[in-house]
Amino acid sequence: MLRTHTCRELRQDHIGQTVTLTGWIAAIRDHGGVMFVDLRDHYGVTQIVLHDNSFLNGVNKECTASVTGTVKLRDADTINDKLETGLIELHAESLTVLGAAKNMLPFEIENSREVKEDTRLKYRFLDLRNSVMHDKLILRSKVIGFLRSEMERLGFLEIQTPILTASSPEGARDYLVPSRRHAGKFYALPQAPQQFKQLLMVSGFDKYFQIAPCFRDEDARQDRLPGEFYQLDFELAFAEQSDVFAVAEEVLVNTFKKFTDKPVSTAPFRHIPYPEAMLRYGTDKPDLRNPLEIIDLSAFFADAGFAAFKGKPVRGIAVNTKGQPKSFFEKMLDFALSIGMKGLGYLTRADGSYKGPIEKFLSAEKQAWLTDTYNISDGDTIFFISDSVDLANKFAGQIRTRLGETLNLIDTERYEFCFIVDFPMYEINDETGKPDFMHNPFSMPQGDIAPDVLAFQYDTVCNGYELSSGAVRNHDPEIMKRAFEFAGYSEDVIKEKFAALYTAFQYGAPPHAGMAIGIERLLMLATDSENIREVVAFPLNGDARDPLLGAPSEVAELQLRETHIRLRQ
Repeated sequence: MLRTHTCRELRQDHIGQTVTLTGWIAAIRDHGGVMFVDLRDHYGVTQIVLHDNSFLNGVNKECTASVTGTVKLRDADTINDKLETGLIELHAESLTVLGAAKNMLPFEIENSREVKEDTRLKYRFLDLRNSVMHDKLILRSKVIGFLRSEMERLGFLEIQTPILTASSPEGARDYLVPSRRHAGKFYALPQAPQQFKQLLMVSGFDKYFQIAPCFRDEDARQDRLPGEFYQLDFELAFAEQSDVFAVAEEVLVNTFKKFTDKPVSTAPFRHIPYPEAMLRYGTDKPDLRNPLEIIDLSAFFADAGFAAFKGKPVRGIAVNTKGQPKSFFEKMLDFALSIGMKGLGYLTRADGSYKGPIEKFLSAEKQAWLTDTYNISDGDTIFFISDSVDLANKFAGQIRTRLGETLNLIDTERYEFCFIVDFPMYEINDETGKPDFMHNPFSMPQGDIAPDVLAFQYDTVCNGYELSSGAVRNHDPEIMKRAFEFAGYSEDVIKEKFAALYTAFQYGAPPHAGMAIGIERLLMLATDSENIREVVAFPLNGDARDPLLGAPSEVAELQLRETHIRLRQ
């Protein structure tokens, strides 16, 4: 046995005992003939006292060592309340280096989070020794274990689905894997277990779940990993939208209550239709901790004397700006220009009247209507945003967020959930001018197929992040045919691209629905991480590269030949 205890275990009860600890040398301090060493392992830190300097021969920071000695009570003035082992120390009788470390570290472990990300990822094995990073991965393991136990408690059966599968048009680019045995053909890594989980419902399973790996060749974002990510994927047979919501509410509330200290929304979560979300918040991922809401002023400006807004979509945001200097408004304008707006109109009410760039274009009656309708008081400002419908909503949402952050209006000490529902089934493709699926093509429409038909699609949103997405599935072959035909896909395309589902649905498919909750986004929220890569052990960087192992990398010519691939120059 290399150790008798961990570096977190020792307490007053162990005083007088001879023990052996193993771990990494985290710090070395010379106090004039007596040396102090912090020994760190997976569990915690223990202070080691060395009375013989020869023990430190060959010892560097971050080498691994075994230390045997006697546990003693610390002097009263050296007790460390920040350590769980802070009442005791181990007086070493022997110290053996188990794994040497270079003299020069790429960075100091305790400061690793201040180092450039690519350096941290290249030496991720060192970065993960940092207690903050280490604790995030421990939490990840505990959260995934808890999610599994919750799903099993609710009667779900965990079933693994294939990693090597067929390419299908599901939204993002596939990662392709060439076949050695079948020249010119490729497997694809699954973007999600979408078709497989639906086939499981047709196979007679009632409740499926999986902590599923998903692979999408997408660009990185603050809240999106390039390459691969994991999700809590689940599906229910003979189910409606409300059944999925009940599961999501119970699992999410229980998870956030168990692993965080902040207040959490209570079930049922608020339901916000997609059109309302876009109009009131300017996004389908609204942060409901921000009290500001967007108002539609298109009709108000339709007969106003301000030509720039007349006959156009106009959005307004009213907020108290009392005491804000002129520079505040200048910075808001700079921000508006930086996101693509042509300007940012506003009116500020002071001493019972409005002042601002567009005040002269509004009659006294118009100004009075604004005051009465939106309860505008002295010190309030109304910001105005105008563009096409989509851009007006988008820009207004960004201005709303900026105001909330700048004026410290967002309550960062709680988790606020909602469901975004009633997404449009179709949207117009900007390139072709023809209708295309807005989200999941497997969703059930809420009525007859038409340009404005809504779908039984839904997202779970928390604090401005999309945490999950799901739908009631289209299990009827005839409705599926009509839905795809409207988007320009013939029945032959369905049979070619989605042959398994299309065939299976003709042999008694149950109504079914499901959802997929992003594990990394959940953890990003639960740990208050600013970047989603902070909750992953070995992520790709923002450029979809792995600085640690060097992926993507070139492969040998023999490997290319075996998989029938010739590289173009």
